[in-house]
Amino acid sequence: MELQSDKGKTVAILSYITIIGFIIALVMNNDKQNKSDLGVFHLRQALGIYLTGVVLSIAQGIFLFIPFLGWIINLAITLSLIALFVFWILGLIAAVNSEKKAVPFVGKFYQDLFGSIG
Repeated sequence: MELQSDKGKTVAILSYITIIGFIIALVMNNDKQNKSDLGVFHLRQALGIYLTGVVLSIAQGIFLFIPFLGWIINLAITLSLIALFVFWILGLIAAVNSEKKAVPFVGKFYQDLFGSIG
């Protein structure tokens, strides 16, 4: 039983370590021997954080070329990206501690949105 929780923890931690780590964790989680609720939970959280970051970065690139109003929106997006980085750190810490703790504000939304993972 201890081995099972350790593998869930490995999947959980890997899901936060770059996109390649996420893909490796996803493949590991698809193996019945490595599948765990902890791993699935953190796969959903990490995927939500990554996709939100990509969408915000694309929006930032679009608004960059709009004078004044675009710059103000860019500032808001930059602050959102900083908050997203903090959420990533909080998710990684929860994975290291084997906790199923959702990231603030958007964690529950990610769990609902990516419910098909797992």
